[in-house]
Amino acid sequence: MQVFDVVWRILLMALITYLCRVLTLVLVRKKIKSRFFRSFLEYLPYGVLTAMVFPAVLYCTANFYSALVGMIVAIILSLFKRGLLTVALSATATVFLVELIMRLA
Repeated sequence: MQVFDVVWRILLMALITYLCRVLTLVLVRKKIKSRFFRSFLEYLPYGVLTAMVFPAVLYCTANFYSALVGMIVAIILSLFKRGLLTVALSATATVFLVELIMRLA
């Protein structure tokens, strides 16, 4: 992935997150009382970011299976409420080890 692609994706994610928050402030003057609508607006940026990042996670390594194993490790650690740094380093180390094992085999 080239630097331009990374910068473009970061800017697009920032724009989408910003627009979701600004549009609600501009369009809605009163406090939103609907619990469903409030939770929808709260989780919308996270859903958009996930939809943009998820495909890149599976295809950013030399092998699809090493990326899949790394993603599974990240999901499991995040379900156990580990910190972001722990999850990221563990997933990266897992991908490295899986690719090393695949080269040796």
